Amino acid sequence: MPHIPVTHVGSMPRGEALTPLLLARDKGEPYDAEEFDRVVTQAVTDCVAMQRECGVDFVSDGELGKVGYSTYMTERLSGFGGHVDRKPAADMAEVPELAKKLSGIMGSQEFTRASCIGPVRLETLEPLHDDIRRFTHAMEVAGDGAQGFLNSASPGLITAFQVNQHYPSHEAYLADLVDAMRPEYEAIVDAGFLLQLDCPDLAMSRHTGYQEMEEADFLRVAAANVEALNAATANIAPEKMRMHVCWGNYEGPHDHDIALSRIIDIVLAARPATVLFEAANPRHEHEWQVWSDADIPAHKVLAPGLIDTCSNYVEHPELIAQRIGRFVDIVGPDHVVASTDCGFGTFAGYGKLDPLVTRKKLQALRAGADLAGERV
Repeated sequence: MPHIPVTHVGSMPRGEALTPLLLARDKGEPYDAEEFDRVVTQAVTDCVAMQRECGVDFVSDGELGKVGYSTYMTERLSGFGGHVDRKPAADMAEVPELAKKLSGIMGSQEFTRASCIGPVRLETLEPLHDDIRRFTHAMEVAGDGAQGFLNSASPGLITAFQVNQHYPSHEAYLADLVDAMRPEYEAIVDAGFLLQLDCPDLAMSRHTGYQEMEEADFLRVAAANVEALNAATANIAPEKMRMHVCWGNYEGPHDHDIALSRIIDIVLAARPATVLFEAANPRHEHEWQVWSDADIPAHKVLAPGLIDTCSNYVEHPELIAQRIGRFVDIVGPDHVVASTDCGFGTFAGYGKLDPLVTRKKLQALRAGADLAGERV
């Protein structure tokens, strides 16, 4: 019976003890560095243990040392400053009352959203080495030989969240990001972990930061972002990398999302062998057919999202097995990994998934993957 591996996208809920420390550090407020390291180290150790107890094969540090997946690099790179309020997503701008209600439920994204105001250069990898140290410790405590992965922002993701106010062109901004982020990517792999590149710039950005562009212009930007990703990871073997593509981890209409069919060739042109993508939420579940019709390179591994990360519903293992079956039929059981639509805790202090529900969802994902394996 084939063993269908289970993973997730990366982030976990930060919790009440960790969130204030992350927000204080992000805002430049005084905080106890030793206490911060102690709390994060314990949280990462507990997080890895929880994942393994749930039967997760590819585990992460939960991104628990970061305030968010898309802004953390401003403490590692120069060239960023100030704060720019995020433009409302195109779908949420049409439903302002819903946006207010969701803010009351999910909290607000209180982190600093800097823009690019000068040349981007690598300043320090110390925070990354701290992440690696804590994760290595957690994996050693788990002691069962599981494979770990660490998340990192793709060059295109950085341009989408840290708006360019310095470079003469998008391509010039990307060029410096390639040089600035390459050491982080290579350090993760050198530490023995898989590198996961987060790439919502290839989908979500169409209706957020780049919503005023014509679609053709957006596709050109997305293609340039993939070229930059490929250049920055040229020294890393594809099988040591994963990439995550999503349309935004929030409960909104999503009726302005770009269709997968419009971007799939760009996505498949990226070097990482494993592709994680949304396949469970009601706006994109039908797009399994797009993967069926696509010309997927033989080395690619599909890691579809099989549980929704915007809802506290716990999916039934039978539903998960049915969803897995669609992709097994496309690429075979050896090229499928059961995953999640997005992260469980994208930003510190933001999100509505209960930590105990997160555990239940991962357990259901494992049970569904086992069911699917029995049927192959």
